Amino acid sequence: MQGSNALDNYDAKKAEKSLKMLFTDKSNEFRELAHGIGYPTSNSGWEHIILNFCLDFDDCFKAWSSKDLSADHMQVHKCNTMMRQIGLGKSNMTEVTHLENIAYRIAEDFKAIYKRIE
Repeated sequence: MQGSNALDNYDAKKAEKSLKMLFTDKSNEFRELAHGIGYPTSNSGWEHIILNFCLDFDDCFKAWSSKDLSADHMQVHKCNTMMRQIGLGKSNMTEVTHLENIAYRIAEDFKAIYKRIE
């Protein structure tokens, strides 16, 4: 899991096309999440980093919510690190939950677009 890239699980061309389509509609959410976790949007390819974060966060949600899925130590540590990154500097749970919802929605929307592309 360490150093893993969630997008490696997807076909590169389809993933790139899906990201472009998603970013067209959700660019504000990408920027808001990037700002919220302290990632600069001035770096090239920052959209890929944010999408990877969202896909990883989606995996964390599945690990937290599934009774049948047992998470290994590295995944638990990665999820806790992501939660720390989301929560760092926030003054209340509403702000944290808002960013979590953005991350979850971006991941789910990406997967839906990806499935529709031939």
